[in-house]
Amino acid sequence: MRLKPVPDPPPDLDALREYQRAVPLVPGDTDDCCARLRRRRDLPDRQTANDWLAFLRALDLVEETPRGFVRADAEPTPERVREGLREGVLLVPEALAALREASPEAPLTPDDLFAATRDRVPRHDRARNPDWEAAWRDRAARLLGWLALVDLAAPVGGDPDATERSEGPLTDDGYVAGDAL
Repeated sequence: MRLKPVPDPPPDLDALREYQRAVPLVPGDTDDCCARLRRRRDLPDRQTANDWLAFLRALDLVEETPRGFVRADAEPTPERVREGLREGVLLVPEALAALREASPEAPLTPDDLFAATRDRVPRHDRARNPDWEAAWRDRAARLLGWLALVDLAAPVGGDPDATERSEGPLTDDGYVAGDAL
């Protein structure tokens, strides 16, 4: 099963490690884990914490046990995060296929990725959110940022120093396949 949540990408894997460490070593229920994530990572609300918990689970950095969620005994290496993205996050295979087709002259933008995957957005997300298109465009941008974080995508265009100054590897200009793809 592939999961939908895609939080904002952190600036580096060390920051991702801090999100993982915010999940307890002793199993806790979803509410406890979300409260701990909110407190330790200064997250704005429970939904954001829940998205992080699900995303960390998709990356195999958190495990769900019969007694609740627990931090996995695994480091967030580039290889592990790449594999988790490929295997556990909705629309990553489509994004990787689109990146393979992209070029510096015609990079993959978040809007392009949304257009390519629009028909795969779950029906209940369309029905539940009147502004679902904007939400899934934002998700496409975050997803491309995560792929860039682990060298599956490379940002192109615009100010070359902008990516280094931002909180994470996000750009509106577009992406091409990264060195790890």
